[in-house]
Amino acid sequence: MGSLGLKPITTSGQKNSTVVVIEQEQEPASPATRLFHTKNLNCHIIAILGCTTKINPDVIKKGLESTLLNHPRFSSIPVVDEKKGVRKWKKTKVNVEEHIVCPDLDPDMDSPDVFLENYTFNQTTIPLDMTKPLWEVHILNIKTSEANAIGILKLHHSIGDGMSIVSLILACTRKASDPEALPTLPSSTKKEKNDVGLLRRFCYYVWFLCMVFWYTIGDVVLFLATILFLKDTETPMKGGVGVEHSPKRLVHTTVSLDDMKIVKNALNLTINDVVMGMAQAGFSRYLNRRYGNKNGKGSSKTNNLPKNIRLRGSIVFNIRPSTGIKALAEMMEKKSKARWGNKIGYVLTRLPISLPDNPLDYIRQAKTIIDRKKLSLESRFSFSAARLTQDIFGSKVAAKVTRRVLSSTTVLISNVVGPQEEITFYGHKLAYVAPTTFGLPYAVTIHFQSYCNKMTISMAVDPQVIPDPYQLCDDLQDSLQMFKEAVTKQDMV
Repeated sequence: MGSLGLKPITTSGQKNSTVVVIEQEQEPASPATRLFHTKNLNCHIIAILGCTTKINPDVIKKGLESTLLNHPRFSSIPVVDEKKGVRKWKKTKVNVEEHIVCPDLDPDMDSPDVFLENYTFNQTTIPLDMTKPLWEVHILNIKTSEANAIGILKLHHSIGDGMSIVSLILACTRKASDPEALPTLPSSTKKEKNDVGLLRRFCYYVWFLCMVFWYTIGDVVLFLATILFLKDTETPMKGGVGVEHSPKRLVHTTVSLDDMKIVKNALNLTINDVVMGMAQAGFSRYLNRRYGNKNGKGSSKTNNLPKNIRLRGSIVFNIRPSTGIKALAEMMEKKSKARWGNKIGYVLTRLPISLPDNPLDYIRQAKTIIDRKKLSLESRFSFSAARLTQDIFGSKVAAKVTRRVLSSTTVLISNVVGPQEEITFYGHKLAYVAPTTFGLPYAVTIHFQSYCNKMTISMAVDPQVIPDPYQLCDDLQDSLQMFKEAVTKQDMV
């Protein structure tokens, strides 16, 4: 290793690993990889997998050896070329047992849900060992209120984004109804092209391009203003300086995807519109209660919200030419339009905080905002701007600029589509999947993950800022119920 001038990236206090480095195979790190290895954006992903049966560690080990280790990112370590200062991925020989953590636990322990919450909380304080591939699988054979055993996949965000990780997990699963079949991959539906005249089509494209240009210019101006001076209001949900380094409490709740579809179909929306409406309504209800408690009113029925609250969310967008969840083999092809990696941009989306008389106004506002964002190239601009800054000034400067933008907003929101039927993870049937991230400058990050007929809302929160995360979960859940009741009454009129 010394002859090539390469060394493993290490952090203080880490023990040496028994990983064997294979000198012949190395690959330059992508710009996103270099960005996620800076101090300002040292981000991790945790996916909690609830299983309906007890987990067999030996079965998991064999499964990982036959699937996960075939992926180059899960069998490589990040290294730096000392001569050129270039960060690379270095192929290694992996000892799977070093990546599987299976503590000896009392299956009949008191308060297993509290134990799981404390366990994942502690995991957000423990960095991954940079001298071996950046992933771990934790097996907790305890019975919680939702599952009979828990699997936890912990990995560094430099390995890949949400779409990549979900595709990888799906490659490790099979249909519960057919153990030999891969899960059904949801595909995006395209609207049928109407048979319209040439002139009408030409006018439509001219109008479309004008709207894209106009909205993109507006969003870019606001994006640059956020870099320079524009910040969100300091609400009880806003994280302070250094919030990215604070431990995070991971909580989740589950709502009915069928209920979301009822609202979607009644108002001719998309699931994303319903998701953003739920976020807007849930945040409004939560902040109204917090402000009420702060002012001594203690009532969530009265309007306690200050005027002109600016609250924005950083919404993660997949910028690949081919959208939707793809098969892992397709993502690993060199010329694939859905390449593996961190192919994500983000848009700064306004989330109006209010208490309207008609709850469906939340969704109508959200749809208007999202439809406008769909006509903007802001997500591609944010991705390209970060890469350009990185090429000119280096990863540290790019990370500081990115952190400045993210820390000026309040919450990170993502929505990833999951399998449409029940699946098994190496023979273990899954009850739910709850992914989230930590290490970004937010006191609240929220991930919506669909699975079968359920939508799991998974959150990572700073307990110093959000001391009552389950109340926020309830507010999001109640918002959907409020929407469902409103559209039911609307149909009866």
